[in-house]
Formats: sequence, C-alpha cells, structure tokens
Amino acid sequence: MESLNSLFDRDRLIADVTTFLPRLGAALLVFLAFWLLQRLTRPLLRGILRRAGIHETLTHMLVDNIYGMTILVLGVISAAGQLGINVTAALAGISVAGIAIGLAAQDSLSNMIAGFQIFWDKPFVVGDHVTVMDKYGRVVDITMRTTRIRTQQNTYVVIPNKHIIDSVLVNHTKHGETRVEVDIGIAYKESIAEARRVLLEAVSKIDGVLADPAPDVVVTGTGSSSVDLRVRLWINDAHIERRTYFRAMEASKLALDAAGIQIPFPHLQLFVDSVEERVWKRMEGVVTAGRSGSERG
Repeated sequence: MESLNSLFDRDRLIADVTTFLPRLGAALLVFLAFWLLQRLTRPLLRGILRRAGIHETLTHMLVDNIYGMTILVLGVISAAGQLGINVTAALAGISVAGIAIGLAAQDSLSNMIAGFQIFWDKPFVVGDHVTVMDKYGRVVDITMRTTRIRTQQNTYVVIPNKHIIDSVLVNHTKHGETRVEVDIGIAYKESIAEARRVLLEAVSKIDGVLADPAPDVVVTGTGSSSVDLRVRLWINDAHIERRTYFRAMEASKLALDAAGIQIPFPHLQLFVDSVEERVWKRMEGVVTAGRSGSERG
C-alpha cells in the first residue's frame, strides 16, 4: 500500500509535470520555428530555381520533398533534444536504417540520380521526338525514375532513366528544323543530272517540305549495281519526320518510273575475254548430248 501511495505521490507527480511542461513547451517552440522556417523559405527557393530554368518536377522534388523534409527532420531531432532524449543514439539509428534502405533500393536510387541529371541537363523535354534504345517516339512524361515515350505505333514505352543516361539518345526536335534523308539508286547508264531534276521536282510537292533550305540530291557512292543517290529535304516539325520519309520514298520511286529512269536490282555481269579451244569442244559435246536426249524423250 505504501509503494502504491509512493507511486501516485501527488507532490512528486506535480513536481515531474512542472519540470516536464517547460521542456515540452521548448520542444514545441523549437519544432514550430523549424516548421515556419521551411514554410517561409520554400517559396523563395522555388522562385530562384524557376528563374534558373530548373524543370518544375525537379523543383518540386528539391524544395517540397528534400528541403522541406530535411528541415522538418532537423526540427524533430532538435525538439527531441529539448525533451532530454539521447539525440546521438537516434541519429546513429537513422544512419543505419538509411544505409540499409539505400542498399536495398540501389536500382531505384540509380534511376532517381539519372532523373536528376535529365532534369538538370535537359537533353529533352516533354513533347520532343527522340530515339533511344531503338525506340522512336514523342516524350509524354518524365519522372524521377522513368521516361515515358509514345511510339508511332501508339504504344506506351516506359524506360528507366539510368538506361537513358547510359545510351546514345537522338533528339529530333532540339534544334527545330529537321533534315529527312532518302537513299535511292539508279542504273549506271542513266543521267545523274536528269535523275536529280526528276527527284527534286517530286519531293518539292510533298506537304511539309520546306522551300528554304531547299531540297537537294547528292551522290553518296557507286555500288556494285547502282549509282547511289541521297535525297535530302527539310521539315520544321519533327512530328512528321517518319511520314515525310515514307512519302518521299514513294514519290521518288514513282517519279523515276514515270521518267523512264531505271532503278536496278542487284545483278552480276560476267565478261569472258578468252576461252581455250578444248573448252568449246567440250561444251559442244554437252549441247549435242542434251539435244539427243530430248529427241529420244
């Protein structure tokens, strides 16, 4: 009974509460100060990053997530110190937990770091047409972990950001005007000048092809069966790049056919300079034997 009375000793309880309340008040004030700090400084930091041209998604992550949470965690730790909690032990525990989480989420962290690089370097933005990892399409969304691309087949491709950073990426939209190139061959007997005239007249009529810079046709090589030409034309919208390529290829083929200019298929020419007499005699024997066999049949 005496131990129970000592446990609920009124005077001792009042003394403990009286001692604890100032610490609690101090802890609340410290946490409130840190909370007000992050609330007041976040708009300022957000404005600075926006004026620096940082992407909105990266700005949100840096200011609202990383910065805001860091200030609040520091506020909780400082408030805990006011209550007499061993902050050093708590920090050690948080550090160990952070290391464990980091090891378990290496891939996710790699993708997030790669996403940070994408937002910072801006190799592409939403709306650009890109080719990455053999995928061509329009970028529809960029997150901290993945980049989403809508292909020409209307499929939705999700690519982890670390693969984009480690791969060769082609941005078809970055500099505005885009050159479309179509390779086609003509026979050696045909006139290059006439073929150039016919091709330029055909591709100039395609919708979306710019008059300035004007289309041109150059010789890129002399193959085993053809003279290789390249039709080069310009468009100002990467969205129609593939469509323009297909139309230019079709228009080039039809124009050369209409002009009577041959597009050769691969073939082999054999020139015989001299044949020994015994070879001719042997060939005559083979032909004679073949005719006799057919007559008997």
